[in-house]
Amino acid sequence: MIRFALLLLLGPVLLALCPGVALAQVAPLTLDEVLRSSARSAPQIIEALARIRQTEGRALSAEGAFDTVFDVDGRSRVAGYYDGTIVEGRATRPLTNNGGYVYGGYRASRGSFPIYEDQAYTNRLGEAKVGALFALLRDRVIDERRTRRAIAATDIDVARFEAEMAAIGVQRRAVDSYQNWVAAGLRLRAYRDLLALAERRRSAIARLVTLGARPDILLTENDANLARRRGLVLRAEQDLGAAANALSLYLRDDSGAPLTVSPDRLPADASALAGVARASRPVPATERFDYRAILTRIDQATARLLLAQNDLKPRLDLRGELGKDVGDTGLGGSSRTPLEAIVGFRFSVPLQNRAAKGRVAEARAEIDALDQRGRFLRDQIVVEVEAIVIAADGAERLASVAETERSLADRLATAERRRFELGSGDFFLVNQREETANDARIRLIDAQARIASTRAELAAATADRAALGLR
Repeated sequence: MIRFALLLLLGPVLLALCPGVALAQVAPLTLDEVLRSSARSAPQIIEALARIRQTEGRALSAEGAFDTVFDVDGRSRVAGYYDGTIVEGRATRPLTNNGGYVYGGYRASRGSFPIYEDQAYTNRLGEAKVGALFALLRDRVIDERRTRRAIAATDIDVARFEAEMAAIGVQRRAVDSYQNWVAAGLRLRAYRDLLALAERRRSAIARLVTLGARPDILLTENDANLARRRGLVLRAEQDLGAAANALSLYLRDDSGAPLTVSPDRLPADASALAGVARASRPVPATERFDYRAILTRIDQATARLLLAQNDLKPRLDLRGELGKDVGDTGLGGSSRTPLEAIVGFRFSVPLQNRAAKGRVAEARAEIDALDQRGRFLRDQIVVEVEAIVIAADGAERLASVAETERSLADRLATAERRRFELGSGDFFLVNQREETANDARIRLIDAQARIASTRAELAAATADRAALGLR
């Protein structure tokens, strides 16, 4: 209560000292403000950005297939005739440009081992070993690890394209919601102005009826007209409230909570219906993010096709290894001391390999389907953009005609109102002229809103990020 009383006492003083604060609270809401808010806080955009991070996590996971792996193995006989102990450490690193790998290791042993474990012996300071395996046919150019990494990397691109499409869709709907709210406010002002004319006329008619210059029925007829116009105002107020509620999905505070905009923030005139700027140059269909996403998916399907074709090849792997024991001779004898060089190979041929053949057929069919989808989308974009341009040009011409109609209807209504005030006009005719002029005003508002809507559609269809407030 004390705080409330202080606010009541100090409020006028604060407003006098800081008039900018009060003005900022009722500043007209602009389209740019709505677009910035939705681009920053719209849940659909935030969700799409989270999906990008998700694909980046999958890409990092795919890179894990090329991680260096270090492992240690040790064993010791704790009972029995032999007392041998051996410890071996090995680091393996897959190759990034071949399906093989390189490795290096060290092992040391103590004690004695049975003859069937003779390879466990080392010199006193152990044995160092390096080696490599290279794929010469299958897995030489591409293998599963590299394919997974490539697909995971392009998944990031697809997620970014989808995020861009989501953002463009959100901004497109934000423009529509803002324009609907502005148009609803302008319609409400038009109906309130129409109601004000009837209310002012009632006072004049009431005086004339009191003086006996006009019949009572005229006042009754005016009251009926007043009631009908009040109904129009009430419906317009409901439309404005519904438009403000819809706009709150895109106008949000810093925490992301929806904000219901006050009618006090309605723009002063119809200039707010200008909408987004019309693109200075047409954007090619190939720059659309949904089309680029299809191209990326074709690249992914092509990578899967190459992997399936790789699985049809025979396997021929070449192995090489160098080993050297160091230190004094151990129990295994002096045969461990010289440098060892080992070369080997592995060859295998798939006979039926129906799994790989099936994957080849599947990947080719997927590429064909995506190619046709991309072709249709490209044609659809061209037709869609052309249709929007036609609609935009038509809306601009219609707005020009509506402006002329409104101007003429206003002149007729003003002249008829003057005749009625001078006593030579007809009450029914003056009401008809006023309502005709107001209907022309409403049609002009609708035409201007349609221009703004078509411009937003064109910006979305051509992926004009700057026009939609996406920097």
